Amino acid sequence: MPALIPCRGGGAEILSDRVRSIISPHKISSEEWLGVMKAAHQTGLKTTATMMIGSVETREERIEHLSKIRALQDTTGGFRAFIPWSFKTAHTDLGGAEVSSLDYLRTLAISRIYLDNIENIHGSWVTQGPDIGQITLFFGANDLGSIMLEENVVRAAGASYRLSEEEMVSLIRSADKIPAQRNTAYKIIKTYD
Repeated sequence: MPALIPCRGGGAEILSDRVRSIISPHKISSEEWLGVMKAAHQTGLKTTATMMIGSVETREERIEHLSKIRALQDTTGGFRAFIPWSFKTAHTDLGGAEVSSLDYLRTLAISRIYLDNIENIHGSWVTQGPDIGQITLFFGANDLGSIMLEENVVRAAGASYRLSEEEMVSLIRSADKIPAQRNTAYKIIKTYD
């Protein structure tokens, strides 16, 4: 099994300072986040970009987020992947209603089209469950991430989906796709024939 390395690039939530002031007032601004990513890319460090949907953002702010990610990728080429995921409302002070699976899938599909300069788009089975995770493979996702040996953020907010390696392979195969294991550099290290 490959070494486990922390994912670089989380914490973007939505790159709108209006939203960030509400959901993460103690985190850096959207411009500062983009600046950190740009500096990392300029030193040769590849990162991922995330987008959390379903808290207090508008659809326009989702597009603003995608636009900022796309612009930075056009400049640096440093994002290995884009990972949209849905906000889970349980056990949070924000409360609210969760986005529908259809809304998530639409956002994922728009991400694939809009971010055609980022090779890998993750489908979030962790927040949507295995069934919708499988469907993401038909809405633009080419990666389901990992089997999540340890995941604390989404679990603390009420999601508790788990998959074994065998279940993940079966999920991908039954979507008529070829399952493969990759490392954090997105190099295939094993194909499941």
